[in-house]
Amino acid sequence: MGGVTLDAAAARRWLELLGDELSARADELTRLDAAIGDADHGTNMARGFRAVREKALAQDHADVSALLKATGMALIGTVGGAAGPLYGTLFLRMSQATAGMDGGLELAAVRDALRAGVQGVADRGKAQPGDKTMLDALLPAMDALDAAVEVGAPAGGALREAAGAAQRGAEATIPLQARKGRASYLGQRSIGHQDPGATSSAILLRTRAEALADSPPPVGGGQGGGTL
Repeated sequence: MGGVTLDAAAARRWLELLGDELSARADELTRLDAAIGDADHGTNMARGFRAVREKALAQDHADVSALLKATGMALIGTVGGAAGPLYGTLFLRMSQATAGMDGGLELAAVRDALRAGVQGVADRGKAQPGDKTMLDALLPAMDALDAAVEVGAPAGGALREAAGAAQRGAEATIPLQARKGRASYLGQRSIGHQDPGATSSAILLRTRAEALADSPPPVGGGQGGGTL
């Protein structure tokens, strides 16, 4: 129950979908960033995932860990501002957590990899819940996955619920006052705007859930199975 296989082929589908979505929504993300930041989050993320396509997805990585590591390095090398180090750390920590798991990951291992990545973001950015950052989308997703693993929920539903929690977390940044990054310089003027990093993080989790829905079930898999 709750089984999900995360292999390199499935991770590749997720990253391709994520790159497509970030490119399509680059203007929206940049508009959000224009209100409280440098007005470049959308263009930076689109550029970063073009590099992921050219440097990570163009290679024949045999396992999830190697693909996630290449993704993290591509983002660090090409995404400007704080987003590059933060997103790069997210993928590098997930890579470390999945090292040696060549046979595929079930939901609990997928959750543990995300937790490692989220902790890396928290460590790097020195942020806390409510600071109006990408953590305000990532942490609710973690809570949803924890609850799903606890009850043995089917993987597809669990990942969709995590994506929904991330979206609600991103929207909940609107009334918050920013306490980290460039947006914090605005003080109360940062209130009333959705955080662009939380928004792109919600996109990351939604595309992962969609990649699962579009994937064939693993051989011998039961209800709730899938490939991510």
